[in-house]
Amino acid sequence: MSTRQPSNPFSSTNYQGPDYFCNRTEETSRLLNNIINGNSTTIISVRRIGKTGLIQHVFNQLPRGWRGIYIDILETETLNQFLNILATGILNAVPEKSSIGRKFWETIKSLRPVITFDTLTGEPKASFDLKHRESETNINALLQFLEKQEFRVLIAIDEFQQIMHYPEKNTDAWLRSRIQQLKNVVFIFSGSQQHLMSDLFASPKRPFFRSTQMLKLEKIKSGVYCDFIVNMFNKYHKEISKEIATDVLYWTNTHTFYVQQLCNRVFAATEKKVNPESWRQQAFMLLQEQETVFFTYRNMLTPPQWHLLKAIASEGKVFMPTSASFINKYGLGSSATVLRSLKTLNDFELIYTEFDLNGEKYYSVYDVFFQRWIEGK
Repeated sequence: MSTRQPSNPFSSTNYQGPDYFCNRTEETSRLLNNIINGNSTTIISVRRIGKTGLIQHVFNQLPRGWRGIYIDILETETLNQFLNILATGILNAVPEKSSIGRKFWETIKSLRPVITFDTLTGEPKASFDLKHRESETNINALLQFLEKQEFRVLIAIDEFQQIMHYPEKNTDAWLRSRIQQLKNVVFIFSGSQQHLMSDLFASPKRPFFRSTQMLKLEKIKSGVYCDFIVNMFNKYHKEISKEIATDVLYWTNTHTFYVQQLCNRVFAATEKKVNPESWRQQAFMLLQEQETVFFTYRNMLTPPQWHLLKAIASEGKVFMPTSASFINKYGLGSSATVLRSLKTLNDFELIYTEFDLNGEKYYSVYDVFFQRWIEGK
């Protein structure tokens, strides 16, 4: 990891190193403890709360003798594409000029992929065009190669729930049977579609049932995040008060992606000191820039779905969406209509379900900026 100081300490797109990573001390410790003791972990959370950043932070903290391989399979649609992503992930984790790298390149070439190089980054990409059984054979060959190495291996598979959409039947059962044979390789499975991840790992009917330690990733505590924001500004000889940092956190619902985006903008626009007017101006500009996206939501939904989405955004949290009081307040029609609309909004990942501290289920919109935009209408 480069030690060069980033021009802006608030990034919503990549991990900039431990000095620019907010907290997650307990989660990092739990993950590292699981890894060192040979236990795989499943991370479940809503989208954009910081799963990928946490995984990269754990990679940065891995003890000597470990190698980390990260793959994101969200865009994969078949087992063959999973193979491509896995092979590419390993190629990028082991330099070709190292002894292990040369061995792996020989192994990869024996499987006869098409090797290309990214025109921007120069990183290699492996591509196979194989039938179902051939893909299984090659995935197993790659895992067995890692199993035989002198170093320990951590493979993090992001958006793991995507395997449930593969046309190949029982992919999870086949993959589970391969993984349980490995002693030298530990896994992190993460996903943002909580109901699918829960089904994969918490249902007694599924092959991965209780095969991993479970980690539910929550929002960072406001007080901790507030101190982080203030300290990052101070590090660059800029000033933001705790009161303003707290206001920023409230406005973004302490949702990591939106906190980082707004703080990035406020930091870039600040020469010396942040005042209430300046951060609110940046927030307003963000909403203006997103209006096209918000109108796209409207155009892709039916009127009942759109009205329900706006109602949930206005409320922030909705515990009883089919209650007469909620339906009458926003003119949403019948409870049956609301239930159908809830399913569609959930399928489109425009809303999510969560539980409060009392175990009560509620609905919220994913897009915090959309919520604030609705409030201003």
